[in-house]
Amino acid sequence: MKSPLLQTQPLGFPWVTADPFLFCVHHDDAYPVGNEHLGPAASLAGRQLGQDFEVKDGWRMYHGQRVPGFPQHPHRGFETVTLVRRGFIDHSDSLGAAARFGGGDVQWLTAGAGIVHSEMFPLLQRDKPNPLELFQIWLNLPAADKLAPPHFSMLWRHELPRRVFKDEAGRSTEVTVVAGQLEGKRAPAPPPHSWATRADSDVAIWTLRLDAGAHWTLPPAAHPKTNRMLYFFEGPSLKLADQVLEAHAALTVRSDAAVRLEAVGGACELLLLQGRPIGEPVAQYGPFVMNTRAEIQRAFQDYQLTHFGGWPWKSDDPVHEREEGRFARHADGRMERPA
Repeated sequence: MKSPLLQTQPLGFPWVTADPFLFCVHHDDAYPVGNEHLGPAASLAGRQLGQDFEVKDGWRMYHGQRVPGFPQHPHRGFETVTLVRRGFIDHSDSLGAAARFGGGDVQWLTAGAGIVHSEMFPLLQRDKPNPLELFQIWLNLPAADKLAPPHFSMLWRHELPRRVFKDEAGRSTEVTVVAGQLEGKRAPAPPPHSWATRADSDVAIWTLRLDAGAHWTLPPAAHPKTNRMLYFFEGPSLKLADQVLEAHAALTVRSDAAVRLEAVGGACELLLLQGRPIGEPVAQYGPFVMNTRAEIQRAFQDYQLTHFGGWPWKSDDPVHEREEGRFARHADGRMERPA
């Protein structure tokens, strides 16, 4: 019998992905208490502000100067799916939309024809640390939808289906379904032009947590040509079929086979990304992902000419008021506040 494990690769920064996914990064920063500006109440001396990707004292400022995060920057031709496990993100964009989300929420943003947005990490707590942990995933768009209107959806944590499976010893495996479905539990709908909206795309984004000693069998994907990857990122060791993995890794597994997983020595956590490949040429330069080099050049020209609608905010790195809470204000003025 063939092993379901096809390839093992170390987890880098970012993580390796397979079509239709372009990019996946795991941000995990132990930010200290916050200051009056929602930045770190700590010295920033010795940091390369604007390009601070070195883990110093357990955290990074990324492109932020005062608040950590990513000030305004453009995208075209793909989607971002951002899962915030701990901490918060303040979103602002060129359409005039804004949001604060975190603690299990997901934002799904279709850049499409072009959008400028900022993603800042406000440190809201002034009396205790502000840990931040998130995944950002880039999902490609097919040529037919590269220039779709930009759009963002909020998938609030209470809307995401969760399934808890018990093994014969009563140990639990919890699966959270961000995209796709599992045993009749379907995730909220993705944006209208997403590859994930196509019935045969077989896109799934799940997080898995296995109690120490728990085992669970991942069912086969719906389509045999689906690309399927598991990212083992937390826990001492994982047994996959008959192989024990003692280092965190990106695991390419067969999509047409069930995969038995077992947490060995302690609880384990994994991220699953799967989807039928788009199978089109990929031309990427920085924040733009198109099909040809000429389309990349056109993306730069369009951004220089239009700035994808301009930037309606007073600063490149806006953050919302400390007391604002979780919310989303869409470009049409519609407000969402999760229960």
